[in-house]
Amino acid sequence: MGIVFVPVIAGLGTAQPPSASQGELWEGFFSRHFSGTTRSLAQRIFANSGVTRRQAAVNPLLEDVSDWPTERRMRRYQVEALPLGKEAVGRALTAAGLSAADIGLFIVCSCTGYATPGLDILLARDLGMAADTQRMFIGHMGCYAALPGLGAASDFVTARGRPALLLCAELTSLHIQPSSARVDTQQIVSHALFSDAAVAAVVVPGGPGYALREVTAVTDTSTADHMTWDVTDAGFRMGLSPKVPQVLSKHVRGLVDDLLARHGVTSSEVDGWAVHPGGPRILNVVERELALPPLGLAASRATLDEHGNCSSPTVLLILDRLGRATPAARRIVMLAFGPGLTLYAALLDRHY
Repeated sequence: MGIVFVPVIAGLGTAQPPSASQGELWEGFFSRHFSGTTRSLAQRIFANSGVTRRQAAVNPLLEDVSDWPTERRMRRYQVEALPLGKEAVGRALTAAGLSAADIGLFIVCSCTGYATPGLDILLARDLGMAADTQRMFIGHMGCYAALPGLGAASDFVTARGRPALLLCAELTSLHIQPSSARVDTQQIVSHALFSDAAVAAVVVPGGPGYALREVTAVTDTSTADHMTWDVTDAGFRMGLSPKVPQVLSKHVRGLVDDLLARHGVTSSEVDGWAVHPGGPRILNVVERELALPPLGLAASRATLDEHGNCSSPTVLLILDRLGRATPAARRIVMLAFGPGLTLYAALLDRHY
């Protein structure tokens, strides 16, 4: 038998644009953006979002993009995402003790901007990756994209014995919808929750870090219309059904139980839960269905409070928080949810 390589997350790097408080964003922009009876509803949603601060590459307090056409938003995406991604990747490589030239596969996840050549090519060029570095771009998956990204990186490392690099970069601030557009509760919720960030993860064959034991998923295609991300002439428009927590409650317990059972682990042996904070209701449902202890989702709630919902980078932000805790989590379950309606889960444990 040949050598079996264990895929290990050896380094994480985060990068975030300047932040503003939820109160500042409401008073300085959104209180005027919403009008009439919508304003009072929006104020309640903002106040109960579970978010205290958020980051924005294009801050609405300084620059109103809500009337920009999609083309202008996409041009700005390239301007803002490139340095943010470079910062995150640089930190992850440093943490892993590698150079860009060591990377065999470079994966980029993003659903908030598109261009060709994309971030994968531009960052590979600017960071000095080898000409034979393979690349993969994952779009359209939204908030759960980091987990299939980690799965692809893990498969590459296991098969090739070479390092892989994952970057999740999202600029949701570019997609504030026009005030003249049809405003509904779904739009208010997305404007109250979403934030910007970039997080990179280096996966290597063995060594210290978090070993990625398995990535798994379940998709309920009967609820495909519950979460949408439509390209319009005025940016990308979020569709978010209030029934999403109900669908999660139907599937999350089975997904997690089956994952843990395959590895002979019980939920009581998991001391780190990195659950994507799609909103307070999402976290409450997961906490209830998995019968988690009172502080089981503390890292997820703290991330939502300090950073909002950053789409695909968010679970990696939570993983970074769990890894830096004292003591650091030993065994972690990652959970993220998105269009499909899709639930992804991953099992990680400390590797020495």
